[in-house]
Amino acid sequence: MGHPVSLSTPSGRISAWRADPPIPPHGALVVVQEIFGVNAHIRAVVDRFAAHGYVAIAPAFFDHIGPQIELDYDEAGVAKGRELVAELGFDRVLGDVEAAAREIEGSTESGKVGVVGYCWGGSVAFLANCRLGLPAVSYYGGRTVPFLGHERPKAPLLLHFGENDPLIPPEHVALHREHLPEAHIELWPAGHGFNCEQRADYHAPSAQAALQRTLAFFQRHLR
Repeated sequence: MGHPVSLSTPSGRISAWRADPPIPPHGALVVVQEIFGVNAHIRAVVDRFAAHGYVAIAPAFFDHIGPQIELDYDEAGVAKGRELVAELGFDRVLGDVEAAAREIEGSTESGKVGVVGYCWGGSVAFLANCRLGLPAVSYYGGRTVPFLGHERPKAPLLLHFGENDPLIPPEHVALHREHLPEAHIELWPAGHGFNCEQRADYHAPSAQAALQRTLAFFQRHLR
């Protein structure tokens, strides 16, 4: 269903994975990768949202550093991914998100665009809400914590966390509840990365239930 496209951004041209629904779209979504790149999992996420009626696009942020970077879900992949996202920084990535949103905003009747991100991408989605005003869904975005208290949501916000996530302890979830009273926060009986079929923490019941909440969120706020 999906296919590679070229995307012009403030920091240069990068690739992206785009999928369009087989029906008139409900809305448009920018999908933000984990630290592992726009890999098979993220491409499948884009395709899944398209199957549910959304124009979806995932910018390949790592193209700013090198072409076709896809990392494995292992210690080496985690280490390299952390190095790459540190090199990218949030500002350049948010420029890419904004460019992707402009690319797809004309694809729907409403012109509304949302953003959904996973892991590191969950924190990017949060910042896209606060700085770009995009309705956002964040999955286990632990890097959001340093921004709490001085970055304020400018659009509807939904956050998913796993109650067994060793990277986002209960006190960090509590900080999100304290600082983001306007946000809707879901806590699932799962660990970190529960939405990804390729990760050890994949938890199908939580992934499916979170997807349904996510789809309902975008149905309310993008139509």
